[in-house]
Amino acid sequence: MWRIWLIFDPRRTLVALFVFLFVLALLIHFILLSTDRYNWLDGPHKKAVASAMASPAGT
Repeated sequence: MWRIWLIFDPRRTLVALFVFLFVLALLIHFILLSTDRYNWLDGPHKKAVASAMASPAGT
């Protein structure tokens, strides 16, 4: 295992790993924010709009 670190510079490898993990975390969070179910900032909109539309039509 120690021979791997002779091939790769440990500082560059760890920086690249942290940058990759940070970008991956941002990507996952933005994907979740774009869904209706897991958007914790705006909350669900489709069900609220659908129930508001059904209410006047039912009366």
